[in-house]
Amino acid sequence: MLIDDRPTIASPDDDPYLWLEQIEGERALAFVAQQSKLTLERFGDAGFANDRDTLTAIYDRPDNIPYVTRRRGFLYNLWKDANNPRGIWQRTTLDEFRGPNPKWEALLDVDKLALEENQDWILSWIKTQPGAGPRAILSLSRGGSDAATLREFDVEKKAFVSGGFVLPEAKGGAEWLDADTLLLSSAYGEGMATTSGYARTVRRWRRATDVNQAPVIFETIPGNMGVFSEIDRTDAVARVWFVERLDFFNCNLWLGDQAGARSRLDLPTDIWMQAHQDWFVVKRRAAWTIGGRTYAPDTVLGISLSAYLAGDRNFSVVFEPGPRRALQGFFWSAGKLVLPILDELRPVFEVWTPSAGGWSRAGLPGLPAIGVVDVWRLDTEEEDSNGDLLANIQDPLTPSALMLIEGVQGPTVLKRAPQTFSADGLVVTQHEAISIDGERIPYVQTGPATGTGNAPVYLNAYGGFGIAVRPYYNSAIGKLWLERGGTSVIANIRGGGEFGTRWHDAGRYAGKALAHDDFAAVAADLVKRGVTRANRIAAEGGSNGGILISNMLTRYPERFGALFCTIPLIDMRRYTKLLAGTSWIAEYGDPDKPEEWAWLQTYSAYHAAKPKQKYPPILIATTRRDDRVHPGHARKMTAKLQAMGYEAYLYEPAAGGHGYGKDNKERAAFTALGYAFLKNKIGWIDRPV
Repeated sequence: MLIDDRPTIASPDDDPYLWLEQIEGERALAFVAQQSKLTLERFGDAGFANDRDTLTAIYDRPDNIPYVTRRRGFLYNLWKDANNPRGIWQRTTLDEFRGPNPKWEALLDVDKLALEENQDWILSWIKTQPGAGPRAILSLSRGGSDAATLREFDVEKKAFVSGGFVLPEAKGGAEWLDADTLLLSSAYGEGMATTSGYARTVRRWRRATDVNQAPVIFETIPGNMGVFSEIDRTDAVARVWFVERLDFFNCNLWLGDQAGARSRLDLPTDIWMQAHQDWFVVKRRAAWTIGGRTYAPDTVLGISLSAYLAGDRNFSVVFEPGPRRALQGFFWSAGKLVLPILDELRPVFEVWTPSAGGWSRAGLPGLPAIGVVDVWRLDTEEEDSNGDLLANIQDPLTPSALMLIEGVQGPTVLKRAPQTFSADGLVVTQHEAISIDGERIPYVQTGPATGTGNAPVYLNAYGGFGIAVRPYYNSAIGKLWLERGGTSVIANIRGGGEFGTRWHDAGRYAGKALAHDDFAAVAADLVKRGVTRANRIAAEGGSNGGILISNMLTRYPERFGALFCTIPLIDMRRYTKLLAGTSWIAEYGDPDKPEEWAWLQTYSAYHAAKPKQKYPPILIATTRRDDRVHPGHARKMTAKLQAMGYEAYLYEPAAGGHGYGKDNKERAAFTALGYAFLKNKIGWIDRPV
């Protein structure tokens, strides 16, 4: 009997499953419903239900840390628990928050709102008026999607503003220019979206006027990724920055005011830039020769903004990278520039203060040199900052401690997260695998101090967009995997940002296949070191990591026992034609260009999958409300694998956006189902039967 293996590398456009790209198509929804039903019947047993409820209870614990941000003297938080699955937007004071049981003032009950309006509302983000203004723009999405409705809210009255700003569902954002004017960067309206689905224009939208009549003050061509604006109030006169995103890693920067962009800064497009008062810093991805000097890629340079605009190119060097020392970002806080750095994956923080006499450097005292440390500004808006910072400290066996750093002094503990699993007998160790080209690939292993050579291993990585992955405290892995005797591994494969632009670029474009080789090398190293056997390795990856996991299926099937592929990108032939896909060309390449399809086809698992191979079982899970990575990727890959006789499962809940669920219970169910599948397929019975 002939097996339908379409589409193939030889005939990439002969795709019999295009109908599954119709997100709400009747035939497609029937397929999804049947597939999800079969998956739940197969793996959604009493053990799954118990694990789901266990995780939900952990996520809903009353002693979890309420993470906060400060706006005009109040600390704000969106709190979710069993009684408030969508969340309560609330606030308190810093003095109250320091105590063990702070009193909170409820501002908006999102569950009540969703019930009253019969909408699947999730509160996505909030933008408050500058100064003492009581109003805010709230972004409400349906089911966690990126596209959202914008509505004006009065914080003091705790109610939506009658006749206030309201914008129908679209991707984008807004900035308060003044109490009655927004700078709107939104894809809403005819001709207002780029081909990536993001805002093509910035409009000045005044209160009580038709948004469709709002004047466009800045725009880009449809083929670029999008535009947005930022209002900088750190200097005596507010200025407006207009950012024209050419692609994911390149942009043009324009300086202007409420009338529009006045001048484009004479800067390369491959930059990170942050301005504060009369200072700005810039980092390029490439080497840069300017002012008679050449600076290495990823060097951070600082200069007076007014001097630069006047033609001065005498930069000060603020940060110099090393082969395995890389900047992870930067931000301003009360006139000081904070640099988070990874040095051989260890956290380092530097604080730079500019002055007419030069830039001075200091460290942040009292923070650990190992583990995972995140630092950010307490105040939402830069102009409101008094220098207070928050730090979050954790490792795979130590839950988070939220700390306050006041005036760049030693940190004090504000809150500690609960220990949600037993870490008895567990250790964290660091290792390196050697990839196919000889590169050292770091990974962190957490598990029993002594092994049997048959460990059930959970292996995870991302490897894309210059994003570094770090070994966080993970309650789900801890409770459902580590506590029961399993081992977890986080791999720092290329394509990430652990070691800067060179590490990202090595796993970008044609190098994406090399990043997948890195992951396979880690799996092989676990076997070589005697930790486990190949058929006991269960791997998970999501989004860009979905390309990774689908390629483990087709390229390295012998190294894994089971695969969990979540909210995935898989079809690299049509990805640019699906939702936000065009915006990722700078990461992967353009399949419509033959020379770039030549490398894309090497990791388009949808086309590479072929019959009569020894593929491990795979569960592919997505959400219908993911309007970033199209659910068609997961649907089509499942259909093709099943048509060829492989053991492939699909799970697609209705909500969740580009994530695992819109609330704690949905997130717990998504995760627990994946782990139940992985354990079943690697033959690990971790509880009585």
